[in-house]
Amino acid sequence: MENQFDLVIIGGGPIGLACGIEAKKAGLSYVILEKGALVNSIFNYPVNMTFFSTSERLEIGKVPFVSNNPKPTRSEAMEYYRRVTTTFNLNIKLYEKVQTVTKVDDEFSVHTSKNEYLTKNIILAIGFYDLPNKMDVPGEDLQKVSHYYDDPHKYAFQKVLVVGANNSSVDAALETFRKGSEVTMVIRKDEIGRRVKYWVKPDIENRIKEGSIKAFFNSSLAAIREKEVDIMTPEGAITIPNDYVLALTGYQPNFSFLKKIGLTLSDDEKLIPVHNETTMETAVPGIYLAGVVCGGMETHVWFIENSREHAYKIVDAIKEKMLNQSGAVLR
Repeated sequence: MENQFDLVIIGGGPIGLACGIEAKKAGLSYVILEKGALVNSIFNYPVNMTFFSTSERLEIGKVPFVSNNPKPTRSEAMEYYRRVTTTFNLNIKLYEKVQTVTKVDDEFSVHTSKNEYLTKNIILAIGFYDLPNKMDVPGEDLQKVSHYYDDPHKYAFQKVLVVGANNSSVDAALETFRKGSEVTMVIRKDEIGRRVKYWVKPDIENRIKEGSIKAFFNSSLAAIREKEVDIMTPEGAITIPNDYVLALTGYQPNFSFLKKIGLTLSDDEKLIPVHNETTMETAVPGIYLAGVVCGGMETHVWFIENSREHAYKIVDAIKEKMLNQSGAVLR
């Protein structure tokens, strides 16, 4: 069958590509399915984003990642992963969203927006960038509210409210401020996030200290209207004028999809998909996890640099399983 493979990889980000590389090296037939552009999450990062990691820690397939900067940029990363895809001539289908995964006898049927694929093994390398953590406040559905930040020029000379205190929020606050925005931050805790990039943290703290950026700590956004917002502060509720809200409150994996295909999640607030940390196989035999999805709500645990090894673990496990089933040696 034309669309029958040893392995279907769902997700065409860096870890999905790494899994494809290892599958190809092992002689497995495979296909990578990506609902958007190549490395879609990176494509949707802010245009001026700089990675925390150095370039060598983002490498896959032993292909060198040469950057012009100490820390690579979004555009450099997209070019690098495109070059890796070309180097290995990876079998990847872009703009093809997986809709359902069902078990048919001893195989999985993977239905997408364009095709159906049959396979005995699936890797979920789906990341977490698609579903923002909602604030559940009145007005969150207004057009001026965004859970994603792209280009600071859009917000030039506007009154911008940034919700959050981690890397994406801090980058948005600083970049829009430097484009002439009047920036206010609403921060749930009493300080800037401790995981903020070390070369950026002093910058935001100094801008807040000098008053260039207004910050409300131990506070929350209470309501959003077309021309103003309500903020609940330790001193009580206040209302300030506002043009745009950047609600950069983090993201989460697609738990409904994971549950729909039969995966079991931990019964605590972390919602970690149950899996074998040696093989990365889930409680559903034949379905494996790779990358940040392994952490459930703990999206800060897994990164490109520490989850590249998932590709090796999974492909080795699949090879061993196929060897046990057939007695044939895979090259």
